[in-house]
Amino acid sequence: MPINPDTPSRPVKSPGPDHPILIEPHSSRVIVKVADKVVADTRHALVLREASYPAVLYIPREDADMSLLERTDHATYCPYKGDCAYYSIPAGGERSINAVWTYEHPNPAVESIRGHLAFYPDRVDSIEERLLVTD
Repeated sequence: MPINPDTPSRPVKSPGPDHPILIEPHSSRVIVKVADKVVADTRHALVLREASYPAVLYIPREDADMSLLERTDHATYCPYKGDCAYYSIPAGGERSINAVWTYEHPNPAVESIRGHLAFYPDRVDSIEERLLVTD
């Protein structure tokens, strides 16, 4: 099993039949709200489907209001995706601590989520998905 050069003690796993990961463009507009504030609004979300876990929407950082987010010291590691950093949303109070996560330097197999943010649905007021209408 390869070792991540940035964190040599941590193994890097590749998705495969026993642990598939699929990342695709999402077909809907996604709007995330906390305390009556629009934290993110995008037409360019990605949906990540990993093994038997629920699908996760990843929103481009440029489509989020980063002024509403506060970086925290919390960090986790996923052998498939890499080191994960977190943000809180102060407007949401205690419920919104570490409500947002991001893989700033994702493992090669999931490189497309670089520059994207994901939100815990139970730590924000809403994650709306609106079908995009094409002419």
